[in-house]
Amino acid sequence: HAVLKAMDEVPREEFVEAGTRDEAYEDVALPIACGQTISQPFVVAYMTEQLQLRPHHRVLEIGTGSGYQAAVLSHLAAEVVTVDPFRTLADRARLRFKRLARDNVEVLTADGFDLPDQVGHFDRIIVTAAMEEVPAPLQDRLSRDGLLLAPVGPQTGVQVLRRIRHRGSEFVTEDLLEVRFVPALKGIARQL
Repeated sequence: HAVLKAMDEVPREEFVEAGTRDEAYEDVALPIACGQTISQPFVVAYMTEQLQLRPHHRVLEIGTGSGYQAAVLSHLAAEVVTVDPFRTLADRARLRFKRLARDNVEVLTADGFDLPDQVGHFDRIIVTAAMEEVPAPLQDRLSRDGLLLAPVGPQTGVQVLRRIRHRGSEFVTEDLLEVRFVPALKGIARQL
């Protein structure tokens, strides 16, 4: 099973804070810097599975966080571009990818709601922070037959994991399961 094999190849303890290393393999979300979290392994596995990745895919992740999800994706796709508004998180993730020789991951410190045109289009887009709705410009980054996966709903409480498929000239939406994510932030964080 490709997703579990990819997760097996990524040392999760490298992506958690020093004080929570003992809990790295428990099926729980853990706190990381900048008030963010690393998702529980079940959610990472489930979301990765729902992306239906192929080895030639180009993937965009909104919400780098620790970099764990992007590291898993990097074992299953040709290229991963991951974006975070917190420079601290982006810089730390970049160092982890370098240390783990994940050369097919590019980290951008940017606003996931307002990406520069040059980042282009993607076969798969995964959002790892809660958004009240999926912005049209983000959907428009999907290649034909592309998939977008995002937790959609109120910033606090429960969201629904929504999968949007770009079919021909339309977007087909499907709700998968209830999840809880930290809110997606607009803009780029000032000091962090």
